[in-house]
Amino acid sequence: MKPFDVYPLINVTPVKAAGSKIWDDQGTEYLDLYGGHAVISIGHSHPHYTKRIKEQLDNIAFYSNSVQIPIQKELATKLGEISGYADYDIFLCNSGAEANENALKLASFETGKKGFISFSKGFHGRTAGAVALTDNPKIIAPFNEHDHVHILPFNKLDKVEKQLAKGDIAGIIVEGIQGVGGIVVPNQEFLLGLSKLAKQYGAKLILDEVQSGYARTGRFFAHQWVEDLKPDLITVAKGMGNGFPIGGVLISPEFKASHGLLGTTFGGNHLACAAALAVLEVIEEENLIEAASRNGEVLMKELSAIEGVTEVRGKGLMIGFDLAVEAAPVRSALIHEHKIFTGSSGGKHTIRLLPPLNIETKALTLFIQKLKAVLTTNKVH
Repeated sequence: MKPFDVYPLINVTPVKAAGSKIWDDQGTEYLDLYGGHAVISIGHSHPHYTKRIKEQLDNIAFYSNSVQIPIQKELATKLGEISGYADYDIFLCNSGAEANENALKLASFETGKKGFISFSKGFHGRTAGAVALTDNPKIIAPFNEHDHVHILPFNKLDKVEKQLAKGDIAGIIVEGIQGVGGIVVPNQEFLLGLSKLAKQYGAKLILDEVQSGYARTGRFFAHQWVEDLKPDLITVAKGMGNGFPIGGVLISPEFKASHGLLGTTFGGNHLACAAALAVLEVIEEENLIEAASRNGEVLMKELSAIEGVTEVRGKGLMIGFDLAVEAAPVRSALIHEHKIFTGSSGGKHTIRLLPPLNIETKALTLFIQKLKAVLTTNKVH
């Protein structure tokens, strides 16, 4: 037996990591500016993180949600304090796709409707409901096609209201910042308009903060750049566990829980909660929200000044930039010649940066130098 071949693999085998650095099986050191799709929020092998997990392993790593698990309440309290959503509840699960699935289900239960609105270039996961709302026909099987899903133009409110007026929409799901779609920041008026229209037509607004949450954008959630916006449901994962699988749905007080409404075997287990608590503690202790905002502002400014960079988008340390040339050979040169991990996103010309939030300034300076060097070679012109 072998792994099912569904991933285009980079010819690098990481065996060790610390902070923003990775070492492969040959002992070669790399700079990580991608964090495994925004998962590594507080750096690889952070001492407090590893200590928290080891201590939890020495006590109890797992039992099902059929018993009292006090660390779940501890995590919920801490997340509420740091995020500004102390009055919300949380349902804990294992991934971003699962978080979105449960948010969709809650919206449908609450409204009694089955229709949903999502947006062009949006990505919400690969499970049955989440993938149906994702704007990528290549990953949607016939089984996942639904006539009650409506993928509408991004940043356009008129189409949204027209669909809502039909009366069959349970919810609207939108990313705080589109990640896979190319690091596209929604207009403030668009997000506020979605919230207003959802309330007007009895639908629920779901903010997918799976990639854009957890201090990445210089706010705890990306939608918090917009004043007075409070979604009905917020989904989280990726940076929540710094590599340990955990996700969740933040649920506004208007939703009423009942036994059996939602469920999961592994979600919210002791070890996952210990990892997630460690992340929040490091974010708070190291002031990583402010650090992401400060470093992101500097990095975006420096990127904008590079010849060959045509556009820079994002907030904090969630950054996408377009090149005058195709991005693939640039990324290849960065990783194979200069030992720097970056990501792809959106079209053929976009590079995505999602480094650890506590990355060193000198590492970002090094990246700028190496990017300039790559863009001036004949290999990418």
